[in-house]
Amino acid sequence: MTTSVDSTSGTLPHHADEEPPPLWFNVPDGFFALPLAATPEERAERSHEFVRGLYSRGDESIWEPAAPYYEGLAELMAGNGISYSAMGLFSTAEEAEGAAEGEDGGGFEARYEGADGVAQCAFTVAAVPTDQSAKDTDVAAQGILAVLSREPHNDARWLDLPCGPAVSCITLTKYQLSPKVTATGEAVDLLTGQIQVHVPFPTGPFTAIFTLYTASTDYWTEFCDIMAAVLRTVSFTEPSEDEEEAPTDPSSPSADPVSSGSAG
Repeated sequence: MTTSVDSTSGTLPHHADEEPPPLWFNVPDGFFALPLAATPEERAERSHEFVRGLYSRGDESIWEPAAPYYEGLAELMAGNGISYSAMGLFSTAEEAEGAAEGEDGGGFEARYEGADGVAQCAFTVAAVPTDQSAKDTDVAAQGILAVLSREPHNDARWLDLPCGPAVSCITLTKYQLSPKVTATGEAVDLLTGQIQVHVPFPTGPFTAIFTLYTASTDYWTEFCDIMAAVLRTVSFTEPSEDEEEAPTDPSSPSADPVSSGSAG
């Protein structure tokens, strides 16, 4: 799936009347894009399409009440500068993992069965204004790295992506769930992980922020591979038809943006 993120996807913060230049990237199967759109009519139409894809085995009794919820969520996200948002759902069944590893080298099967176990993630892309020229993406990335490295719980690292310099920031956070909300009636620790990658635009004074968040940390390595695969496809120029059709393969070599993290 090839995705183009531009100013028509949502209301982004910008310098005066300047809007972010376009950005392209690929996401693997298993991602369900939320219905972000510029107008209420478009969001309503996309939300109905979204719930039919997300609950593919459902019917109108499920789709109709669910669509307005995701429509409202999309409006909230667009109003906060998010240009692209998706839910990632992947089967964790052993037979699905074996099939995926044998065929593609990954650890997930995109066609999920809830009864067999599902690993979930939230994925967003936003563009925020930063003061850099086309020649100063290195300087912008160095500044981002310096700021993120000040926080002791951040695992901030420099990345050299095909599209240019970037900075990854990994955060692991542990929460304690109240006995009132757990199946066992006992307090349970929940570990969550966030991968956030900042990529300065070489085409304008903006930085793209890719964020993947998950509570399925038993599959942290697989989510790291997915994020690495997406980042390898980021482009600030429109890709050719061959590049658009190329699959996102998490198993191909890359600088993995996540290999460790710190719990806070």
